[in-house]
Amino acid sequence: MNYGFVKVAAATPHIRVADCNNNAEKIIDQIEQAYNEGASLITFPELCVTGYTCSDLFLQKVLLKSAESAVEHIIEETADMDIVSIIGVPIAVKQSLYNCAVVIYMGDILGIVPKINIPNYSEFYELRHFTSGTAGKDYIINYANQTEIDLSVNMIFQCENMPDFCFGVEICEDLWVADSPSSKLAKAGATIICNPSTSDDVIGKADYRRNLVKMQSGKLLCGYIYADSGIGESTTDMVFSGQNIISENASVLAESKRFTTGIIYADIDVEKLSSERRRINTCIPYDDYDVFCKSFDMDIKPVKLSRKFEQTPFVPKDKDDLSARCEEIITMQATGLATRLEHTGIKNVVIGLSGGLDSTLALIVSVHSFDMLGIDRKNIHTVTMPCFGTTKRTKSNAEKLAEAYGVSFEEVNITKAVRQHFADIRHDESVTDITYENSQARERTQILMDLSNKYSGLVIGTGDLSELALGWATYNGDHMSMYAVNVSIPKTLVRYLTAYEAEKSEGELKNVLLDVLDTPVSPELLPPDENGDIAQKTEDVVGPYELHDFFLYYLVRFGFAPSKIYYLAKLSFEGKYDNTVIKKWLTVFVRRFFTQQFKRSCLPDGPKVGSVTLSPRGDWRMPSDASVKMWLSDLENEQ
Repeated sequence: MNYGFVKVAAATPHIRVADCNNNAEKIIDQIEQAYNEGASLITFPELCVTGYTCSDLFLQKVLLKSAESAVEHIIEETADMDIVSIIGVPIAVKQSLYNCAVVIYMGDILGIVPKINIPNYSEFYELRHFTSGTAGKDYIINYANQTEIDLSVNMIFQCENMPDFCFGVEICEDLWVADSPSSKLAKAGATIICNPSTSDDVIGKADYRRNLVKMQSGKLLCGYIYADSGIGESTTDMVFSGQNIISENASVLAESKRFTTGIIYADIDVEKLSSERRRINTCIPYDDYDVFCKSFDMDIKPVKLSRKFEQTPFVPKDKDDLSARCEEIITMQATGLATRLEHTGIKNVVIGLSGGLDSTLALIVSVHSFDMLGIDRKNIHTVTMPCFGTTKRTKSNAEKLAEAYGVSFEEVNITKAVRQHFADIRHDESVTDITYENSQARERTQILMDLSNKYSGLVIGTGDLSELALGWATYNGDHMSMYAVNVSIPKTLVRYLTAYEAEKSEGELKNVLLDVLDTPVSPELLPPDENGDIAQKTEDVVGPYELHDFFLYYLVRFGFAPSKIYYLAKLSFEGKYDNTVIKKWLTVFVRRFFTQQFKRSCLPDGPKVGSVTLSPRGDWRMPSDASVKMWLSDLENEQ
């Protein structure tokens, strides 16, 4: 339960129908297994104490008393285990029988939740035996040798020491109906929904069930634990596969192999879920006086995460999905530019083409946009502006790219102009400081802006999201444009998009794109080395972009504290970067992110294509003079 993670489990015991003592032992064994694995919450299938397929035996007093004794035995045997268990059992109250989930913790029943939606179709005839949990009022009952227990559908359960760990319970059919109880429970604050279920298997149902769980967790911004009955249930008319699923916000974290028994585990990030709910104001919890909260006192314990966090969170994991995503992103960028051109009636653009990754992607997007509109590619005016740091490799690649795409190309050597500027401001050219560098960047922007007037065109910005996060841009230099197509594309994704374009290309275009991908990232503002190669490598100065993109994703997308980001980065980059290196660059990232906000406060327009952007007009609004002190302090003592 450290850093907001709660290890949860969904279990399917190998039961025997109507053998409550046997089933209790199987349940106890699995609770103990889950406890030893560090789980804090385990959910079992619907009516697992008796078996779901008891049919008219549910009306037998012998079965009901045996089930109650079995629950009492489970409570006694797990009283010293620091884990919440949710057990399915039939419970008689006065003249009614309820299909219930009993919530057990450290020798106590926290509450009992009855099923609301009782099916009475096809193979399910529960209405023959069970009463809906909404048919009567809430009850306070005595059960399993415990007194004054709440039996209610209007209950959620919250950990006192970790308030974001708050769960509710709905049972099987409750998920499948139009107005699921979990909607109300989530709005009342439950970040996890537990579903003890028994769902028979027919062809195609497994996919539907999985998608249903995924979508419910996405709609409710919650974790969802679905525990399904399996082997041991009667197969008189049906087969049960034990398809256990644990999902978080529309992503499946774990799923069992079907037609088996056993336990699956996942680490649900309840802190992230709460953050998402605060961010998305249509999911603001409301004070529902019908829902009451039962608290439990569980210590926060370390979680050994089994969950993996991708080193490149902006990039899809699946290769097939990656190709489709790259096509979609480039199309979105191109559509944004095409719309701006159509709206303004402008049919020309100007791009500073350096031969580096970012300007190459800006050219790719512009070509796609012009093809969409049926405008001659020659109206794309690319300009290379060599100066002190320009290498033959990048200059040559810029020229080859323009030729391969069939766009206009020209060279404007800015060396004389920059030297004149040095003379005007009395700067010594031998001092290769920030003035030396930024004078070149601003001269290039001036030329692009003036050429846009000459060609009646728009200057296309090339800077990417990672550079904006770090403030790695010259204010009123490469920081400025008339439409910034890469503004929401992080550096790691720029690389994949360019690689995707190369994969689709042939001949000289393919070769030059591959060479661009192989070129070190550099602004080329300092002189080359003695071999004429790039001497100024960006990642040597500000750190690896793959680390910065990782930091950016979790800081902005989920609002994680630097200490938590550091924790995740250590897990993700283990064996690639040592902890000292990760902490060093995370400190740099956090400090630069705060101090460079003023550059983001006046960004030009550009299309949003992902869930993380830094546009001051929509997704990220931050004062330019906010103090970074608390964020650095949060990270300072981490090891």
